[in-house]
Amino acid sequence: MNIINSLRTWWGGVSAFFESIGPQNGAPANALVPGTARTSVDAAMQISTVWACIDRRASLVASLPFFAYVKKNGKKTIDENARLYTLLHESPNARMTPFEFWRAIVMNHDLRGAGYARIDRDYQGEAISMWPMPTAQVEPRVLPDGSMVYIYRFSNDVAVLAEENVYVLKNLGNGTTGMDKLQFMQAGLDEAAKAQADASKLFGAAGKPAGVLMIDKLLKEDQRAAVKRNFADMGEGSTTRLHLLEADMKYQQLTMTPEQQQLLETRKYGVEELCRWYDCPPVLVHHSNVTAWGSGIDSLIDGFYKLAIRPLLVNIEQGVRKRVMTPRQRVTGSAEFEMAALLRGSLKDRMEIYSKATQNGLKTRNECRALENDPPLDGGDEITAQSNLVPVRLLGTPGMVTAGGSSSPTAQ
Repeated sequence: MNIINSLRTWWGGVSAFFESIGPQNGAPANALVPGTARTSVDAAMQISTVWACIDRRASLVASLPFFAYVKKNGKKTIDENARLYTLLHESPNARMTPFEFWRAIVMNHDLRGAGYARIDRDYQGEAISMWPMPTAQVEPRVLPDGSMVYIYRFSNDVAVLAEENVYVLKNLGNGTTGMDKLQFMQAGLDEAAKAQADASKLFGAAGKPAGVLMIDKLLKEDQRAAVKRNFADMGEGSTTRLHLLEADMKYQQLTMTPEQQQLLETRKYGVEELCRWYDCPPVLVHHSNVTAWGSGIDSLIDGFYKLAIRPLLVNIEQGVRKRVMTPRQRVTGSAEFEMAALLRGSLKDRMEIYSKATQNGLKTRNECRALENDPPLDGGDEITAQSNLVPVRLLGTPGMVTAGGSSSPTAQ
């Protein structure tokens, strides 16, 4: 216990790195930058980069088909008759589409460190519906025996849910609780919010920096008031008036210009900084630090799919398998996203893949046609391959078709 207390003291208090009996904490114990203003979820989502990153990630994941499969005789096929298939691919609950459901789960995951859903089950224990629970309304709690419950506060009601009745999509954390990303990125959010506020004030004043009027003589009170009225627009207001300085008056600028503040550069850097938190390439949120769309952008998007989206999909799939499926369902089936759906936007890429799959005996022509919603063809269920793709040991044997299309006499 002394070691644990020493570690907590070194880290600055109880944080998301520690697990203890009772409520779990996903926030940092202290702030990186003292005095940083706390940015709420509502405020953070008003920063365009945060909204764009959240929407890009959540919408992409939600757009992928989520299938339930059945395994039989070593073959895995989509099980459209399974209740799990309906739950994941058709209707998670009476109110939402699968797209709406998974977008809400991933949004809470990316903002608050975990996405929660209440699971309703039938008398056999199979999940029949899933309802998202806003993370701010859920309190994960570890009981003295090591089990967990989730306390869900809805209006004036409080529900205590057993671990087996809650689906949890956890962010980076200690395995029990995901870290509250919004709390960990407060310094970056505060910087971006202040830059946005400064830009709003500056443009609201027609881009005019503040300054003072200087004169080499004393003014009476009524003269001072008249000067203030006459030159009020120099600091703010209309840009169309022509101002004259009389009697050796001089204007001295006090605040820096946008160029001197490097305001635009700061805001551009803020976009890149927030994108780093969400592992989202700036080009995907329409940042202007890149050239036109091309092969370089394609490589960035491909890396985004592999390094950011694919791990998130694995996290979701494993969570469904562990927390939603029953032990019997885990033995006879599985649940997986269809990553090939990412190719739906590129006809050229799909045709090239189909061509290679059919030529190398990986898929039948009817299987490829089904992916394009085309009707099957007679004879299209037969596996085919190029004639020159044969084992080396069979080269030159009678009956083998050569690469040129001619065949040797069939062996008797």
